[in-house]
Amino acid sequence: MSQDINVLALVKGEERYVFLFDDNNRSEVLRTLGRYASNPELSFSWYDAAVLSQKIRQVTAEAESSQSKPRFKLPLPTDNSGFE
Repeated sequence: MSQDINVLALVKGEERYVFLFDDNNRSEVLRTLGRYASNPELSFSWYDAAVLSQKIRQVTAEAESSQSKPRFKLPLPTDNSGFE
């Protein structure tokens, strides 16, 4: 897993919800979304929690798949690229 910090933000009127998380605390952020959605004092809804949790899972899946792929495709000396 990477050591990158993910940033997820939601703006609702005057309220700003900003979540910072890495791969190690993804489940904690998902639980926080549920706590915020169940708090009647916040404008944060269950719909917001669902959309943001889907985004968290999408970002995590993309990060996991990109780790298995090389960032750059460099030609190898054995490749027939036309360079001699």
